[in-house]
Amino acid sequence: MRKKILEINDLSFGYEKTPILQGVDLSIHEGEFVAIFGPNGGGKTTFLKLLMGFLDPDEGKISLFGSTPRKAREKLSYVPQVAQFDRQFPLSVLELVLMGCLNKTTWWGSFPKTAKQKALAALEKVGLKERHNQPFGTLSGGQAQRALIARALVSGPKLLLLDEPTASVDPEAEAQIHNLLLELKGSMTILMVTHDLQSLIQKADRLLCVHRSITSYTPKQVCEHFAVGLYHPPIGSP
Repeated sequence: MRKKILEINDLSFGYEKTPILQGVDLSIHEGEFVAIFGPNGGGKTTFLKLLMGFLDPDEGKISLFGSTPRKAREKLSYVPQVAQFDRQFPLSVLELVLMGCLNKTTWWGSFPKTAKQKALAALEKVGLKERHNQPFGTLSGGQAQRALIARALVSGPKLLLLDEPTASVDPEAEAQIHNLLLELKGSMTILMVTHDLQSLIQKADRLLCVHRSITSYTPKQVCEHFAVGLYHPPIGSP
């Protein structure tokens, strides 16, 4: 049986007087591919920030790899939406990916030789090795998103968090990103926020609906109503 890497007990969190998440109990196991969905403002991004240790629960506890999220940060990587990243910043694709190795720099600020090798290997995994010297800002939306995934992979994370990585890309790029994540499935734990539920229902091991609380579903329990924002308890639940 796969071991638990994440355990949440009776978690609640809110901004000032606005509750966002309440009474969350959840476990995630090693190697799971989990899709996260729910309405805008339901708490999906807040949930990721709690897992990364950028926010602290008002109540309850988060145990990540047997420790607090802040202490476990080196074991996880985060992929933002490409629209949230400054595409005008003057750096090459390789330099972008090397940003995932900043904790490996020497005391005078240079990267060890192995960092460049790992960065090129990560770019090869996402199909962008031949573009490593190209300015990041010249990549297409889908290519840029894959470059951000390479930046996250270069550190060899045990947990990969993605916040709607297909939100600003065309259908072909979306399929490429989904196929890439399926190749990674099982080699690390993947939690991916998505609005494209239909594309992931049969690919994910589990689905989490984040809407004030967090409800866990198997793919067979997910109803077509969810695609239009009508959420309800899992099919067959009392």
